[in-house]
Amino acid sequence: MIGAGITGLSIGFHLTERGADVVVHERTGVAAEASGVQPGGVRQQWGTRVNCLLARESIAFFRDLDRRLEPRTSPTLEAGGYLFLAHSPERLETLAADVALQNDVGVPSVLVTPAELEVLVPGMDVAGVTGAAYCAEDGYFDQPQAVVEAFADACRRRGVAIERSSVAAIAGGAGGWSLERSEGPPAQADAVVVATGYDTPSLLAGLAVDVPITKQARYLLLSEPIRERLLEPLVVSAERRFAAKHLGNGRMLASDLAASGDPEEGAPRWRAHVAETVAELLPILEYVTYPIVVEGFYDVTPDHQPLIGPVPGHEGLWLAAGFSGHGFMIAPAVGRIVSEGVLGLGRDSALESFALDRFERGHVLPELQIV
Repeated sequence: MIGAGITGLSIGFHLTERGADVVVHERTGVAAEASGVQPGGVRQQWGTRVNCLLARESIAFFRDLDRRLEPRTSPTLEAGGYLFLAHSPERLETLAADVALQNDVGVPSVLVTPAELEVLVPGMDVAGVTGAAYCAEDGYFDQPQAVVEAFADACRRRGVAIERSSVAAIAGGAGGWSLERSEGPPAQADAVVVATGYDTPSLLAGLAVDVPITKQARYLLLSEPIRERLLEPLVVSAERRFAAKHLGNGRMLASDLAASGDPEEGAPRWRAHVAETVAELLPILEYVTYPIVVEGFYDVTPDHQPLIGPVPGHEGLWLAAGFSGHGFMIAPAVGRIVSEGVLGLGRDSALESFALDRFERGHVLPELQIV
């Protein structure tokens, strides 16, 4: 296993549950990359059936996290809900289709009217809103980093070695796989799972494997902690390029979803956009300021769907990367699917949607519900 973010650790955990011997190679530390900066959101509202199913399975795992992982602390999934706004009839129609899909697989999302929104989100100005999609079960972990650490601790208790080593290249041979490391002798393995996010393309380049993942910067604006609760659901407006949420630690999170470029130069512009949208939608947040800018990175694929499954032509080599910002949310289900596949215990139907060669085959079903 290469990569000790939540995806790699979940795969390692599920492999050991099924009796495998696992070593995780990580160049920096547990959750040192994308898993370490995500704010802990977990939602089931997606635009593709496969993601709804994975999210449904994963949220059940997260609710049972204390028993499954026995964490040192007790990170809590606070079900404050996710709310996706529509400002046009066309966007509302899309949300309605998504809700129908979600309901079909058991996700309890609903469409809400502007009048219902005023009750659901006190202080929201609905004058320019045509409706919204809402799922009360969606929410945020109060301690997202503790969730990743809980996976790491559970792995170690089951005998997984999490080694601090930088894998520079992967080579195949008759006896399995060799991991060439920057320091120390090569490590040998019968099978390898690469869960290294946006570094995956460079790691597999030596095998002449083309991995369509790009590194995309994302930015969060955070306030200082605010004692009074101002906003419970995460509010997302794709049409206004805006998202906001009051986190469990008291900080208000806000984002210009189109933010790009140098953060020092761009932050004033992003704050201005947030302020403009707040004035239109959530005047209750008018006096909140956002002195903190947090930069993180998505590992993005052309269809915003992950690459999960075996690498064609390279037996025993698996991918689990390219999650486009929703790896934390579906990590438990991904761990189960990959572990079963690697050990030959089953082939989940999700692997067809996430196969590396889907672009060549034209079997592409984009996920559009990305924040």
